[in-house]
Amino acid sequence: MEYTTLGRTGLRVSVAGLGTGGFSRLGLKSGKTEDESARLIHEAMDLGINFIDTAPSYGTEGVVGKALKSIPRDKVVVATKAQIRNGAGAKEVTASIDNSLKAMGIDTIDVFNLHGIELNEYDHAMSVVPALLDAKQKGKIRHIGITENPINDFTNAMLKRAVKDAVWEVTMVGFHMMHQAARQNVFPATQKDGVGTLLMFAVRSIFADPPRVAREMKALADRGLVERWLGETNDPLGFLVHEGGAANMIEAAYRYARHEPGVDVVLFGTGDAEHLRKNVASLLKPPLPQADREKIAKLFGHLMIGIGLDSHSGPGAKR
Repeated sequence: MEYTTLGRTGLRVSVAGLGTGGFSRLGLKSGKTEDESARLIHEAMDLGINFIDTAPSYGTEGVVGKALKSIPRDKVVVATKAQIRNGAGAKEVTASIDNSLKAMGIDTIDVFNLHGIELNEYDHAMSVVPALLDAKQKGKIRHIGITENPINDFTNAMLKRAVKDAVWEVTMVGFHMMHQAARQNVFPATQKDGVGTLLMFAVRSIFADPPRVAREMKALADRGLVERWLGETNDPLGFLVHEGGAANMIEAAYRYARHEPGVDVVLFGTGDAEHLRKNVASLLKPPLPQADREKIAKLFGHLMIGIGLDSHSGPGAKR
């Protein structure tokens, strides 16, 4: 495993992070028991992963807690979240912190994020910050972060505002081969100010589904948004698979995201040990050849229309 420092938090984290939401939720959505899902966390730790991302809405905090019972607390960085929709404010967020601590059986949350904040919710998010700072002072949380909702906000509108406020030590952002907006909108500011970055949607369902990529590309070509030839082939990203390049599209997607300047941790979800190992292996491979990276940027760098940003409840495979 390779490790990096998560911005100015000083936390040493694995470049591969285990997400416990998404389509798989550690296998719970496909019938795994909590004990089986907890064993998957142990397998991730055996591979060197030390960053786990969860949330009450995922229904996996209890599984994380089961796994943590046999893992030294200083060997894992735990991140969780709270939502502030439907009138939830400081009182509810404080209660969420306490509930998460109890659910996971820990004394401190390493990174606590406000979850899926959109631009019209940002002022409300800032009104909750005093409660977060109070929880930090009391030792309940160590670092404060904010996550975007790229499914609806695919131009990083919220994060473009958030990166101007020093309170946020960590951000979670959507980024992938056909959704590169964060390169201009987010990463320059996070790199400048030492804000840690957690990346989601590197693969999600789109790059695990080659026929879908072909369909999406044809639709984009028909709209004049990508070069015509991309819509005339069943394998529009086939140029990435070659000797010295990627072995397949999923590997290419992970390598592209992992080595983007400004990315600290690439999150992925899984419910299967073999899939876990393959994802980690992809993330630990070198960057794609520079010519391939430049071609991806040229072909898709202008797209800001939310291609491949599926919701957890939508169709598709693993993140």
